[in-house]
Amino acid sequence: MEDKMAGEVLNPHARGRSGPAMPANSGTSLPAPGLSPGTLHNIFLDGPAGRLEAVLNEGRADTAFAAVVCHPHPLGGGTLHNKVVYHAAKVFAGMGWPVLRFNFRSVGLSAGAHDGRAEIADVCTALDWLNQRYRKPIFAAGFSFGAAMGLAACCADSRVSAFAALGLPTHAEGRDYHYHFLSRCRLPKLLLSGDRDQFAPVAQLRTVAEAAAAPTELQLIHGADHFFTGHLTAMQTVLRHWVTSHSPCGQPPGAEERQ
Repeated sequence: MEDKMAGEVLNPHARGRSGPAMPANSGTSLPAPGLSPGTLHNIFLDGPAGRLEAVLNEGRADTAFAAVVCHPHPLGGGTLHNKVVYHAAKVFAGMGWPVLRFNFRSVGLSAGAHDGRAEIADVCTALDWLNQRYRKPIFAAGFSFGAAMGLAACCADSRVSAFAALGLPTHAEGRDYHYHFLSRCRLPKLLLSGDRDQFAPVAQLRTVAEAAAAPTELQLIHGADHFFTGHLTAMQTVLRHWVTSHSPCGQPPGAEERQ
């Protein structure tokens, strides 16, 4: 299989599993978009394997973008409350954007069984939901397994303006993982990892970045491991700068390159 990463079960998460849970309103009935900026809602999405548990951070009505963040490997305890996911979501929420985090199938209250590839469809479900509710271009991000599933789902989706891959794994469980499909992916991409990431040696990350279609940017945080332990603020700073530099005046990034 050419795009091996999208079809393999990666489980590098023996620790760093969860971050602070954001309290949220229960139920699936939501006010109109933009009426309650900053409010958190527990919702369910209708996924291909059943309902997917999700948390929506409502944004302002006048924002130009919406965002979704995908969590790391379910078999390693990855959930929508993972520390890296939580801190990435705060970057988007801090810009006033609506932000969706969801649990992949089999995680938390989400239905279905873990597959390792079918989770790509879960990402598509989240994109569908965001598009239906907000009709705005979408910035997407994912951490580790979530970065792999998210890239596979978003690269060919015209509704997505850019993708930030945090801690994208290239080596885990004794095997290397490749992202050949990125050579055809003209979506603006950020590869953001620690230079001590135990699941993504720097040389392998550089190879992935160099083989990916432009625009692709590789950023390494000095001293950070796969989980950005002790470097979550630095991760947020780099992510925030990249997002703002790729969304000037509300213009979807890469619009000219992809026309």
